[in-house]
Amino acid sequence: MFDEFLRGQIVEANTKIVLLIMDGLGGLPREEGGKTELETARKPNMDALARKSALGMTIPAGPGITVGSGPGHLSIFGFDPLEYQIGRGALEALGVDFELGPDDVAARGNFCLVDENGLLVDRRAGRLPTCDSERLVQMLRTIKLEGAEVFVEVVKEHRFVLVFRAPDLGTSLTDSDPLVTGAAPLKVQALDEASERTAALVNAFLEQAKDLLKNETSANMVLLRGFAKFPTMPKYPEIFKLNAGAIAVNGMYRGVARLVGMNVLPVDGTELSDEFDCLEKHWSEYDFFYLHFKKTDTFGEIGDFDAKVKAIEEFDAQLPRLMAFNPDVVIIGGDHSSPAVLKSHSWHPVPLLMYAKYVRADKFTEFGETNCACGNLGQIPAYHVMPIALANAGRVAKYGA
Repeated sequence: MFDEFLRGQIVEANTKIVLLIMDGLGGLPREEGGKTELETARKPNMDALARKSALGMTIPAGPGITVGSGPGHLSIFGFDPLEYQIGRGALEALGVDFELGPDDVAARGNFCLVDENGLLVDRRAGRLPTCDSERLVQMLRTIKLEGAEVFVEVVKEHRFVLVFRAPDLGTSLTDSDPLVTGAAPLKVQALDEASERTAALVNAFLEQAKDLLKNETSANMVLLRGFAKFPTMPKYPEIFKLNAGAIAVNGMYRGVARLVGMNVLPVDGTELSDEFDCLEKHWSEYDFFYLHFKKTDTFGEIGDFDAKVKAIEEFDAQLPRLMAFNPDVVIIGGDHSSPAVLKSHSWHPVPLLMYAKYVRADKFTEFGETNCACGNLGQIPAYHVMPIALANAGRVAKYGA
């Protein structure tokens, strides 16, 4: 109901909004009474901006709920992730420009490593180089299944997209990824009658993949999760009246941006500096930009506290390139928390900074979890960030007489 109400209040304006997402930004101290990764980092540019900004914390889905990057991004993009539930497979497919048809079911795939007993040693095969994944994907493309077409596409590093094409395939399936090492990959189960045929196809694929990869030393099995068909979503130009450009290197994030109607811009390279080059190149073409930085999440998930700190510092060093354009609204936040001490996504609220001419600035001298917990924005659902940003950009009309 709020979505429909907000849509009626949006007006156009000659203002620019920039959403900067450090994936998995939220953290925890590595020792009692210590500082988080964000609080440890030397980040003079973000700290200077904090003095002129409102701080707060976002909750991606609900208190105590740990989210994946898909729902985490949908929420910070302005959509309630409990209302719009989208499988990771569809997002990954969109991210590599695979055109999903009405008969397609997509899954996110990981190359992984299992031991001689079939137990997982590494769920991501040491984050296999993309060039190695390309060779393994070519092997998987030889798999044939009766009654369905199969497509396999490289994403990046250890990740790939798997698509099954056949009429009347359901998507209510369990994942094959147990999400822990030391366990065997799981058999995929159908959760309703309509998905039984899909489950049979998936398990047949997994058996053939196991046989094809059995002699590989770096990645000898695959994990599948996030089975989904092409979803329909409201689009940014329709609901927010924004011409939005998305800057991201990894496929899933490009996919979720495309899903909500952003124009995904080509990035010439894979480094953060390349993404800011893209921002500078296209600055005059859009009134909203989303820019994604993956390293903070990567180092959080592998438990490298110091590397996550350095990634935050790398991000901070690029910030002046954006501020030189004098954007009207700047949002710095994350899609979820990935504390290095937990080596995983977590349920903790995510730090948020919003800079704009008319925010009630907190005048905190540092951007970090402790200050954000006391900030003027409060602790809010992540999908409330966009309405607040739009208001600060002069894009929300007065309600009532």
